[in-house]
Amino acid sequence: MSDQYKRNVAYKLRIGDILLGKPIFDSDKFVHLELGAKNIVRTNIVGNIIDKYESEGEKKYLFFTLDDGSGQIKLKIFGEDDAKKFRGIGQGETVVVIGVVRNWNNETYIQPEIISGRDPKYLLVRKLELEKQKKDTTKPVKDKKEVQAIKDRILERIKNAENDGGIDSEKIILEFRDVSPDTINEEITKLLEEGIIFEPRPGRLRYLG
Repeated sequence: MSDQYKRNVAYKLRIGDILLGKPIFDSDKFVHLELGAKNIVRTNIVGNIIDKYESEGEKKYLFFTLDDGSGQIKLKIFGEDDAKKFRGIGQGETVVVIGVVRNWNNETYIQPEIISGRDPKYLLVRKLELEKQKKDTTKPVKDKKEVQAIKDRILERIKNAENDGGIDSEKIILEFRDVSPDTINEEITKLLEEGIIFEPRPGRLRYLG
């Protein structure tokens, strides 16, 4: 891995955050992932390996699918030397992955530098850590007009998701990075109580009107 990538911060993120990021290119070359005010080149994520595939031909590559509850992303390793380092990682393991964010053919994936096994409880620890971090960087909303504006934004997002069969509340939290999760959950609860939206299943939101 080049020194250029090693100098970049490996941001702790959830997979859902990465998937919401905007790929930035210079001509045809992927440069970084734009996520709010951050330009993501490297990341530090925790998840469960739910799938593993290794090539059998001369061209050696090893693919993993990582899931952390907020989304799934591929880990892609190319070449025999690098594949050898990660061959012992198995399906079902909980791991910490530090690696470079890549995008090719409209797919964002991770090229791992480190894959390290962890206790499954570590997945919850990381989730709570990032939720606390987000709360610390978002101010509580007190102004009534501001609260109403947030409620309107949430409702509009749910309306726009009708063609997709609704939207998960967690996705709204990930998208509305300028609002605390507590505020979003409070406004979703109000919309449910008012009968404007409904839950076809827990955490899935649809517009009722």
